[in-house]
Amino acid sequence: MGSILSSFLGGGETADAASSPSEPSRIQTFHSPERWQLHFNEFKDSSQLVNCDRLVSFLLDGAKMVIDFTASWCGPCRFMEPTVEAMASKFTNVGFSKIDVDVLLDVAQEFQVEAMPTFVLLKKGKEVDRVVGAKKDELEKKIEKHRAS
Repeated sequence: MGSILSSFLGGGETADAASSPSEPSRIQTFHSPERWQLHFNEFKDSSQLVNCDRLVSFLLDGAKMVIDFTASWCGPCRFMEPTVEAMASKFTNVGFSKIDVDVLLDVAQEFQVEAMPTFVLLKKGKEVDRVVGAKKDELEKKIEKHRAS
């Protein structure tokens, strides 16, 4: 419920660069440490899925999230954008967030991100896996593996 409220209050913005005009993005992008922390704390402290548009799933499933650590100047990150958008649409029981490492350096450091893109897979606030680099197939396999557990 708090994530719904925070989205109305400007908590997270949805990415729109790679989404189609008829379908809103399911990826939340954060531009301030405070908004990210609010979102992340709500996610890790609950047994709910962080995803405002799927309230029923939000209440029934264990919280799973993929964090895409990216940078505006990163070519491989831009290459992965359409793939991540497609995965966010395919894996509707997983929350997707995007963090620009130049904007939220502290968050990137907290997750020990050393290269972009880095995808961190979380379950209930705990890292369960990660993919470093523009590895579409590896990312999809790991999401598939952890979303079912």
